[in-house]
Amino acid sequence: MYIVCFDLEGVLTPEVWIAVSESTGIGELKLTTRDISDYDALMKNRIEILQKNKISLKNIQEIILNMELLPGAKEFLDYIRSIAQTVIVTDSYIEFVMPFMKKLGFPICFCHNLEIDDEGIIIDYQIRIREMKKQTILALKGLNYEIIAAGDSYNDVPMLLEAKYGILFRPPKNVIDEFPQFPVVNEYSELRDLISNYLGLYD
Repeated sequence: MYIVCFDLEGVLTPEVWIAVSESTGIGELKLTTRDISDYDALMKNRIEILQKNKISLKNIQEIILNMELLPGAKEFLDYIRSIAQTVIVTDSYIEFVMPFMKKLGFPICFCHNLEIDDEGIIIDYQIRIREMKKQTILALKGLNYEIIAAGDSYNDVPMLLEAKYGILFRPPKNVIDEFPQFPVVNEYSELRDLISNYLGLYD
């Protein structure tokens, strides 16, 4: 039996930090795991910028509430959920993802947590477990599931490597160049067909 695991941002939703960057005018917040492979360094830099500019969690949540899913994401995920069990595995945070989960029909989502001070400023982040994406795949494999996984960024690569079938969806060129072993697709129709074929479902 298969479980299909998806990254969230860049696969089903826009990148939250890019939206925050555009809303606040702080260009450095545009950097994501598509650009920087060291997630801890990336998050520490983000938190430092937020604190310096007095940007609160509430400010970010208001931006997220106005964000839409990527065009076609809901229909795509609905289809995949009709043919296989699915799990979203993201390095985002419960404080960020719930509006997206509502729009996606509340799929299972594994994510992290933020630490907030009395003024509502993000001061730290708490990961569920180190290398959560990879560990999620290992745990599901330990339950005798076979895994199909799709992501777009450096932090998805360990998940893709552990899956039986790993797929890059709309990745940047630097990720494609560094990990040529993964098939690359850019449209939901292509991703749907590839997953269906892996599941043994043919038109």
